[in-house]
Amino acid sequence: MSDPDIVIHPAAVVHSGARLNSGVHIGPYCVVGPDVELGRNVKLEAHVSISGHTRIGDDCRFAPFTSIGTAPQDVGYKDEPTRVEIGAGNVFKEFITVHKATAKGGGVTRIGDRNYFMAYSHIAHDCLIGNETIFTNAATLGGHVEVGDYAVMGAFSGVHQFCRIGRYAFIGGFTVLTQDVPPFIRVAGMRPTHIYGLNAVGLRRRGFSKERVGALSDMIKILFHSDLNTTQAADRIAKDFPPGEDRDELLAFLGSSKRGIIKKAGGRWDPESE
Repeated sequence: MSDPDIVIHPAAVVHSGARLNSGVHIGPYCVVGPDVELGRNVKLEAHVSISGHTRIGDDCRFAPFTSIGTAPQDVGYKDEPTRVEIGAGNVFKEFITVHKATAKGGGVTRIGDRNYFMAYSHIAHDCLIGNETIFTNAATLGGHVEVGDYAVMGAFSGVHQFCRIGRYAFIGGFTVLTQDVPPFIRVAGMRPTHIYGLNAVGLRRRGFSKERVGALSDMIKILFHSDLNTTQAADRIAKDFPPGEDRDELLAFLGSSKRGIIKKAGGRWDPESE
């Protein structure tokens, strides 16, 4: 608290027990609780509330009216000392909410590095978010949801509790998810939600080669555009494609799904037209 590189506005309320690292900037009307740790160069612009047992990594930015670390929206929560852990380089825009975990759910809500959360996004208790995801305005997760690296959540999308979203998945705006979304694919819509093939544009933007995209496209066709059920399609993919990072990741996701995967195929859809 005595570090000359730390800036605390006179109108902010920072508990003496809070742990602040070099370069922290806390703007007016922010509130920081006693069990909070802020990493280097964290910036709270104004009217930001960070409470609970919460650890923020270096270089994170919080826009006005963001709330981190408050009690989960779970009627069984009994004020247990559960946590929020947030990595480095994340951006939280206005009115974001991130709730701490429940004891029965593992005790930690965790967010990785370099994620971008647009206004009004909500991360519920016990969620696990990877790295470099994008949550568009008002994207909402129920409790215990897992979101893999590089996934994109469309505006006003909603995810049911315990669902998983694989790496590089693209979720269209206003989508409702009640089952798992495998890695690499695009989904959109509500009641029912449809699969729209491979997230080829997103994969190319992330540096996937033409050959790698082509192989994944062939796997996705077997999974979603054949007469095979999920187990049969996974067996066919395992047989027809050699072991590799992408094939193995897809098969592991399918094999570990507890809620089942979204399988209803949709028509043509261009994500760049959104």
